[in-house]
Amino acid sequence: QVQLVESGGGLVQAGGSLILSCAASGRAFSPYAVGWFRQAPGKAREFVTAITWSGSSTYYSDSVKGRFTISTDYAKNTVYLQMNSLKPEDTAVYYCAAKWAGSGGYNSATSYGYWGQGTQVTVSS
Repeated sequence: QVQLVESGGGLVQAGGSLILSCAASGRAFSPYAVGWFRQAPGKAREFVTAITWSGSSTYYSDSVKGRFTISTDYAKNTVYLQMNSLKPEDTAVYYCAAKWAGSGGYNSATSYGYWGQGTQVTVSS
């Protein structure tokens, strides 16, 4: 079994930065990709970014491209989400998730089999 634990959320002013972490534990962790999704109140969960575990490819939604950066630390089995130039519309609960090969597209929540509990990010204007 795989466990994912997010941390690093909090309250930040617009224009500020936060770094979220997603630490994986459990069985040998070697997914095809790890993604970040977010869900604002009353809205559907949306794709933010993903990285293949090989590190060879990264994907970003248009809404965060150029502001957010996803990266991995293989020694720590941890994925990071660096968020810069934050906007009030970035306010949401952020979830990390892991997918294995053959389970669907990187930007679809249904492709991911393991999820963390989420961490709240609030951006004030």
